[in-house]
Amino acid sequence: MTPAHLSRRDLLRGSVALAAYTLAARPLSAFGLEPGAGEELIPFLDPQPYDAKRPMLRWAHVDSWITAKEDLYEVSHYPKPKINPTTRPEDWKVEFTGYLKRPVTLTLADLMKRPHKTLTATLECGGNGSNPGFTGACGNLRWTGTPLGPLLRELGLMKRSEEVVFYGSDEKVEKIREQDYPQNFARSLTVEHALRDEVMLVWAQNDAPLMDRHGFPLRLIVPGWFGVAWVKWLKRVDVLDRRFMGRWMARDYVTIRGEEREGSDWTNWRETQVCHLGCKSVTARAVKRPDGSIRFNGAAWSDGTPLKSVEVKLDDGPWQPAELARKPARGVDLKFTWSFWHFDWKSPTAGEHTVVSRATDLDGRVQPAAEDPTMKKKATYWEANQQWVRKLRVA
Repeated sequence: MTPAHLSRRDLLRGSVALAAYTLAARPLSAFGLEPGAGEELIPFLDPQPYDAKRPMLRWAHVDSWITAKEDLYEVSHYPKPKINPTTRPEDWKVEFTGYLKRPVTLTLADLMKRPHKTLTATLECGGNGSNPGFTGACGNLRWTGTPLGPLLRELGLMKRSEEVVFYGSDEKVEKIREQDYPQNFARSLTVEHALRDEVMLVWAQNDAPLMDRHGFPLRLIVPGWFGVAWVKWLKRVDVLDRRFMGRWMARDYVTIRGEEREGSDWTNWRETQVCHLGCKSVTARAVKRPDGSIRFNGAAWSDGTPLKSVEVKLDDGPWQPAELARKPARGVDLKFTWSFWHFDWKSPTAGEHTVVSRATDLDGRVQPAAEDPTMKKKATYWEANQQWVRKLRVA
């Protein structure tokens, strides 16, 4: 499926007006976040490592609310399937099987004829933020596709329908209890979750066909959940009457966390599934302004729960409120997108300093410090939403 097969008109049909997207994609200057005349970028003393061969968001160079798809990180757990880049929508087939009254095989062309929309959502790797140098495995993109829920309802869910499993075309032989079994990468959602409006089968990102490494020609998106649930190269949707316990649900992408109980001298270790995003913020850059003040910029996001605040701490001082920038487009569903923020240090002093941010959402979830028990007692690197301190030198 090339741009010749998928027209811009097709991509935008059913989505917001192009003017809204133009506003959404405007550079940071639209939000007062980009260095202007007479302003100087101050490099952090702990710069984010960057490998030109590995796509990753470079926070110091972010210049748009929408992330370029070329800068979006890529993680695959099985060998990438070899898919012809000229595959046409009518040639790509997806099976809908299991506890459905009307199981069916549909082509991508069939799916593209269904009502579809464009939704902007933040995609994040489950391990993003596991160390101070690994914070760019995320991005904020526009996704175009058809909602899954109406299709499942049309195919007729049964009373026994409990879980929906999504299979990618990537595969590998796994050893389970000393036996070899061919496996496709798979993740699942409960039926209730799969029916939510934001869960979609998508064929485009940022108004162009999916890139090969991002799941061309079709993938699942699960806004508010970590990227491991966003199955790429989708080939099958199977409805079960029981929980799915594949490797990437039950054995990997499981967070092991110690729970200290008051009045007890032992720690209970829990295993939980890596699923929804944490409440999180990052400090992206520092800019010296003509009046001598320093502006810190960053981004914050959650699992779709609205953000209540972002705060900033300088050195060992108190937490101070940052300003959350207005999201760029009205009339667009922005529930699952990130927000930019900034904080102005009015009278900076010379020398080395530290700065750290924390986000809080309306459910009362506060981004924890690295020394918080919820982080210190986490034995696995997934779901790392702790605060990371940045260092800078003021001349």
